[in-house]
Amino acid sequence: MTHQQPSEAPARPEDVDTGFWLWLAALPLMVIGYLVDAFFSAGKHASVLVIGFSVLVALVMAAMVLTFLFLMRSGYRWTRTVLTGGGVATVIYTAASLFGTVREPVQAVVFAVTGIVGSVLIAGGIYLLHRQDAHGFFTK
Repeated sequence: MTHQQPSEAPARPEDVDTGFWLWLAALPLMVIGYLVDAFFSAGKHASVLVIGFSVLVALVMAAMVLTFLFLMRSGYRWTRTVLTGGGVATVIYTAASLFGTVREPVQAVVFAVTGIVGSVLIAGGIYLLHRQDAHGFFTK
């Protein structure tokens, strides 16, 4: 008598793994850009409470994105949808903020480098997560 092993979940496609790592690389870049922008924009007269709240918001959002990334990597379709919507909104916000806000030179360079590189990584991750091989992986 032979025992048949239960069928395993489909293997995770390389596109999903690569998209995950692109998102994971973009996350600290976008958080750094946000925090530098918030800190320098607050000015010298900003309350410690305002700066602390900005840091708290950034950390909570980063934790949520990180949680969604790991759930997405496990095959949850809804997390891919949430990440896609948030990623598109982030790229649009970053592009609008790059051209619509006046910043000091150091602040502008940090925001531009982190925002542009982070946006490109997010866009690449979104693209990879919606390719045909990756699309079939999201079944939960």
